[in-house]
Amino acid sequence: MRKILIANRGEIACRIIKTARRMGIATVAIYSDADQDALHTRMADQKVRVGEAASASSYLLVDRILHAIEASGADAVHPGYGFLSENAAFCRTLQEKGITFIGPGPEAMLAMGDKIASKKLARSVGVNTIPGHPDAVPNAKAAVAIAREIGYPVMIKASAGGGGKGMCIARNDAEAAEGWSSAANMGRSYFKDDRVFVEKFIEQPRHIEIQILCDKYGHGVWLNERECSIQRRNQKVIEEAPSPFLDDAMRAAMGEQALTLAKAVGYVSAGTVEFVVGADRSFHFLEMNTRLQVEHPVTEMITGLDLVEEMIRIARGEPLRLRQQDVQKKGWAIECRIYAENPYTNFLPSTGRLVRHRPPEENDRIRVDTGVSAGCEVSIYYDPMIAKLITWGNNRLQAIASMREALDNYLIEGPKHNIDFLNALLAHPRFIAGDLTTAFIAEHYPEGFSGAPLDQETVRFFAIVAACVERAEEALLAPLPDTSDWVVSIDQETVSLRVSHAPGLDRIELQDGTILEVAEAYRPGMRVAKFTIGGLNRTVQIQRSDSGYTLTQGGRRVKAAVRSHRLHELAQRMPQKQRHDSAKTVLTPMPGLVSRVMVSEGQKVSAGQILCLLEAMKMENTLCAERDGIVATVHVRAGETVENDAVLFTFR
Repeated sequence: MRKILIANRGEIACRIIKTARRMGIATVAIYSDADQDALHTRMADQKVRVGEAASASSYLLVDRILHAIEASGADAVHPGYGFLSENAAFCRTLQEKGITFIGPGPEAMLAMGDKIASKKLARSVGVNTIPGHPDAVPNAKAAVAIAREIGYPVMIKASAGGGGKGMCIARNDAEAAEGWSSAANMGRSYFKDDRVFVEKFIEQPRHIEIQILCDKYGHGVWLNERECSIQRRNQKVIEEAPSPFLDDAMRAAMGEQALTLAKAVGYVSAGTVEFVVGADRSFHFLEMNTRLQVEHPVTEMITGLDLVEEMIRIARGEPLRLRQQDVQKKGWAIECRIYAENPYTNFLPSTGRLVRHRPPEENDRIRVDTGVSAGCEVSIYYDPMIAKLITWGNNRLQAIASMREALDNYLIEGPKHNIDFLNALLAHPRFIAGDLTTAFIAEHYPEGFSGAPLDQETVRFFAIVAACVERAEEALLAPLPDTSDWVVSIDQETVSLRVSHAPGLDRIELQDGTILEVAEAYRPGMRVAKFTIGGLNRTVQIQRSDSGYTLTQGGRRVKAAVRSHRLHELAQRMPQKQRHDSAKTVLTPMPGLVSRVMVSEGQKVSAGQILCLLEAMKMENTLCAERDGIVATVHVRAGETVENDAVLFTFR
């Protein structure tokens, strides 16, 4: 194996290149027009264009990738995850052309790619499966009858679905009928397969998966488990290894069943067997992913293995270098997915240029897998992931603490991101206790995210930071007196304090007489600074705003205004700016592709009625009317790409 073409993009392409380079293997990057100058194309030894920006016109075109293989002289292909990674026909074509596919064979892909067939196979070899109907459900009426027989609640899924698409929970007949139609439509649209199956929904479910490695000589090992229960809309958000729920006996039982299933299909390479686990500690086979998983780094952090290297060695025909007793489980690892989305506006996707991208410094406890750098464009055409941030600790609490500090140090400017949300999740008492289910986010953030809660201690902390920043900024312009008396406004709270400055130290005296010393760390213009307040270290992100500073720390983002007592008094008398009336227009909340327009000019619509479907970053979003009215003008048509804040509809 001399040269590997990576049939992928973004962070996973960069991650594969790093391992191949360390192994002395040359790499070839493929790219679309949107990725011409992407990080993975700059890291690889060669790059080949495969088409236009949309993945259907580039990364999913087998003929273009075959041409890239021929043009570059690559003798192997690593598919990463997504795109063609589980495409059996692509794998078979490579085999026929004598090109090594770094992954399992097409037979295993086909056996595990169909959810109905894979469950039948799992059941036949003694793997625990969820109670359900063994065959495809032909229509909505049958779905209702089967759901009644199984007993509500049930899970309705598209057979070929993946990534959370084509899945819903039904708790009554109406939801079962609607769920069947939705799953069938989603399967038809996204996977060209409208088969649907119904199974029992496991209450208080956890999503726990087993990583396996199998070689061509019948040897296999399971590499412990990953807890992936923190999900939003069936998409994983935070993963960790090991799971806080499993004991050694349960871990071994799940690992052995995962290997039993792999051996039943002659599986070769790295793969993941996913289980749903109930509160009663029962576990049931969910599906098998015949590829590398997004969250594989947490397994690498606790085992010391490089899974991409192991995949390459297996593909070269080498036997596994370890047996089950050699597998380590050292410490704890957590992964957070950094997405370009705005959690403060119901997680709307965000696009645009990365003005700044400064991850925390990597070391033996912090790892950053990313496919972007400052100046890169976050596009509407692909998954919104900016990076994966992984931390390790001797135990779970250490790993969480390291992750929260690393998130505070992760600076991103340009597109909105979910770092505050991730930090708030990690601080939640239930998360810290390991009391997790796949409904965790839906249960605790039913109205969306507005920041981690602020208490008096936190308000005081931000006020002290704002005062120290203000003093440093003011001192840059002119000499200041030894002490400054200020009022800091944060949301509806105010904190009066006096700042006394000495070399290397600020002395803060609060209104209640409390005195704290702040070690000087901030310099004018710094965006990230560490403050030691009363002996406690915290990292804060600072951004200048019109009326003061926006401060971010620990999942909280506040606006702080620092004023003299007189200016604070005058500020209370300022009139409030009136909000613009946008009741007669509907604007696009993000750039995207209008896939379908559901109304026409002159049509009466009701509040909540769907106006159009907007696709962005592999997600389909529905835009609805906020009030009853009549559509005066439709400004867009299906197939049109729109920018942020573009006018879509005008009402009378």
